[in-house]
Amino acid sequence: MADLNLQTHVAHFTNPLYLESGRIIEPYDIIYETYGVMNEDKSNVIVVAHALTGSHHAAGTYEDESKPGWWDGLIGSSKAIDTDKFFVICTNVIGSCFGSTGPMSLQRGSSEHYRYKFPVVTIKDMVKAQRILFDQLGIHKVHAIVGGSMGGMQALQFAVHYPNFAKKIVSLASTYATQPWAIAFNKVAQESILNDAEFKHGYYKSEDLSENGLNGMAVGRMAGHISFLSHESMNRKFGREYKRDDGLYELFGKFQVESYLEYNGKNFTKWFDPLAYLYITKAINIYDLSRGFDSLDEALARLKSELYLVSFSGDLLFQPQEMQVLKDRLDEQAYMACDYLEVESDYGHDAFLVELEKFDTYIRSALEE
Repeated sequence: MADLNLQTHVAHFTNPLYLESGRIIEPYDIIYETYGVMNEDKSNVIVVAHALTGSHHAAGTYEDESKPGWWDGLIGSSKAIDTDKFFVICTNVIGSCFGSTGPMSLQRGSSEHYRYKFPVVTIKDMVKAQRILFDQLGIHKVHAIVGGSMGGMQALQFAVHYPNFAKKIVSLASTYATQPWAIAFNKVAQESILNDAEFKHGYYKSEDLSENGLNGMAVGRMAGHISFLSHESMNRKFGREYKRDDGLYELFGKFQVESYLEYNGKNFTKWFDPLAYLYITKAINIYDLSRGFDSLDEALARLKSELYLVSFSGDLLFQPQEMQVLKDRLDEQAYMACDYLEVESDYGHDAFLVELEKFDTYIRSALEE
């Protein structure tokens, strides 16, 4: 078994990044991880794109941590994304809070953070920044781009706007445009953050939040958790179990599901920045593959990559019929080879992170020559 060869890098760019909004970010950094070894002609590169609260740390374990990267079960020696064969790159998107430039980065020549002065970024902007990084690395074409949820949006955006860049596109648990249901859940989280006095209108101290969390954001994250799961997965995980040390007739006594939401919501706010959350959910809300084109069909007409679409039957956030729209449009127009798998799952949206055994063989097969 070969070593994962996990390496972390930071790339610094001094040229302005021109955004879809017409604004610029200058200068900016992108932090990224690599796994495996790039071959001589750079033909074995796979890009992995992360979801809303993910990061560049997709696989392996650092010395000072016990928890591996968020897709560790899928990336590694002899795994579906096989690092014995492929050189894998995962970048942290622009606007996030794990090392790439975002709203809590320092402004150029200043000791002040951007905060609300940071421009709105889109999924297209995130992809553009990654493409500039890859050009700097001398990678002008990749074998595949693989991502789930917001990562799947990035994969599809790459396919439309850089049609000659990737041979294969694998998009899981995603959509062609964010629908009202998902936007509504994001609205709950946004309002919960904005109405928390400790958010201080965006002028909080990060060290305070890392110690105490942010209650409003915790409430918003509870709503997010509900959208990531399903009726069935909650029944299996919690049932109607009550906390053993709480009385049934205590007003604030809790069911196990309530305790779980409270704990995870509160804990989340200690490691994820609230302004980054606002900016990234905005990017997800306005994501639409057809923006800038007369229609979705016109956007899809640009595709030159083999497309592999994966949905999950119990996904309430990005429902299977949203992927089916893409499959149907591509079949009608016969633009490009498109394969579609609907995975039988009652876990919910997070199945793409949890139930790897249900689709890892499909990913492995898709990536084969």
